[in-house]
Amino acid sequence: MNTDKSSEQSGHQLRRDITLGGAVMLGLGSIVGTGVFVSIGVAAGVAGSNVLIAIVIASLVATCNGLSSAQLAALHPVSGGTYEYGYHWLTPAAGFSAGWLFLCAKSASAATAALGLAGYIQMATGIAVGQVSLVIPALLALFLLTCVVLTGIRRTTLVNTCIVAITLVALALFVCVGFLPAIQRAPENLQGIFNFADGGWTAMLSASALMFVAYTGYGRIATLGEEVAEPHRTIPRAMIMTLVVTLLVYLSVSFVAIANVGAERLGEETLQTAAPLLYVARQLNSPVVVTMLSIGAITAMLGVMLNLVLGLSRVVLAMSRRADAPRSFALINVRGVPAPATVVVAVIIGSLICIGDIKLSWSFSAFTVLVYYALTNLCALRIPPSDRLFPIWPAWCGLVSCVSLALFIDPPIMVAGLLVLAVGLVYRAVFRRVAERKTGDA
Repeated sequence: MNTDKSSEQSGHQLRRDITLGGAVMLGLGSIVGTGVFVSIGVAAGVAGSNVLIAIVIASLVATCNGLSSAQLAALHPVSGGTYEYGYHWLTPAAGFSAGWLFLCAKSASAATAALGLAGYIQMATGIAVGQVSLVIPALLALFLLTCVVLTGIRRTTLVNTCIVAITLVALALFVCVGFLPAIQRAPENLQGIFNFADGGWTAMLSASALMFVAYTGYGRIATLGEEVAEPHRTIPRAMIMTLVVTLLVYLSVSFVAIANVGAERLGEETLQTAAPLLYVARQLNSPVVVTMLSIGAITAMLGVMLNLVLGLSRVVLAMSRRADAPRSFALINVRGVPAPATVVVAVIIGSLICIGDIKLSWSFSAFTVLVYYALTNLCALRIPPSDRLFPIWPAWCGLVSCVSLALFIDPPIMVAGLLVLAVGLVYRAVFRRVAERKTGDA
C-alpha cells in the first residue's frame, strides 16, 4: 500500500537535478540565441549605432529585474515563476496576468527563434528564402525539441549544455576574426552613435525595450525553481553569472557586427533574411567563420527554443495546479515530465510560427515581457526586510524601468498586448465559473 503510494508520488513530482553549472547553462541557452543572432539586428534597424547604448541600458534593467526574480525564486523554489509569486504576494488576478503574459510573450519569442533558426539554415544551405520556406523547417525543429524535453530534465540539460558550448565557441571566433576589421571600419560605420537628434532618444529607448527581451532568458532559472538543487544558493548565483556573461557577449558581437557593415545594413538584412550575423561573417572573407557561425546560429536558436518549451511547460503546469488551466495539464509522468503541458505549449508556439513575422513577434514579446517583469518587481517590493537577499532599490529601479520602457513600444503593439491581457482575464473568469458549476453538479 505504502509502496504504491510512494511510487505514485515519485511519478508525479519534478526532480531537483539542476546544479549551478546546469542552471547557468540553461540561462545562457535561453538568452544567447535570438537575442544575439536576430534581435540585435532588429534593434539596430530602430536605433542605428545607438543600439550599443541600448544594450547597456537593457542590461541594467535586466540586472534589477534579475535580482528581484532571484530573491523571489530563492524564497519560492517552485515551478511557475512570477505566476506563483503574484498569487503569493499580490492577488490571484495579478498572478494569473503574469502567467498569461509569460505564455503569450515567450511563445512569441519561441516562434521568433524558430523563424530565425530557419533563416540561418536557409542562408547556410543557399536555399531561397521565403515566408513559407521559413515556416516548414521552423515547425520541424519545434517538433524535434519537444521530443527532447519529453525525455526528462536531466537529458534536456545535457543537450542544452552541448548546444551552448558550440554557440559560445562560434561567437568567440566571430569576434576574434572580426575585431580588427571592425576597428578599421568603426569611424565610418559608428558615426551615428551618441547622436540623439530627430527622435534619437525615442528610438534608442525603443531599442532598449526590444533588447531587454533578449536578456530575459535568465528568468528560466526561476521558472524551473522546483527542479534546481539547493535553490536558495544556486538560483541567485546562476542569474548573476548568466547576466554578466550575456552582457559581454552582446556588446562584443554587436560592436563587431555594426562596425563592420553599419547599423542600417544590419537592420535591413534582419528583415530580409532573419540571419544578419551570417551576412556580416561573409563580409569578413573567412570561410571558417561563416561555417562556424552558421553552426553556432543554428545551435543557439535550438537552445532558445529548447529552453522556452521547457519553461513554458512549467508555467502551464503551475497554472493547471491552481485550476487556471485544465487539470489534465498538471499530470507528470514517471520521468518527471509534465507531458500534456509540454505538448500544448508546442501547439501554441507552432501556431505563432505559422504567422511568419519576426519583427511583429519580437515587438509583441517586448511589451508583454515588460509588463510581466513589472509584476515581478511589485512582488519583490512586498518581501519583508528579514527575508531579503538584496536591497529594495533594485526592485524599485526594475519596476520604474519596465513601466517606462513599455511606453516606448509601438502603440498598436501596446494595444494588442492589453487586449491579449483582457482576453486572458475573461478566459479565467469563464473557465473558473464553468469549473465551479461542474463541481457543484457533481
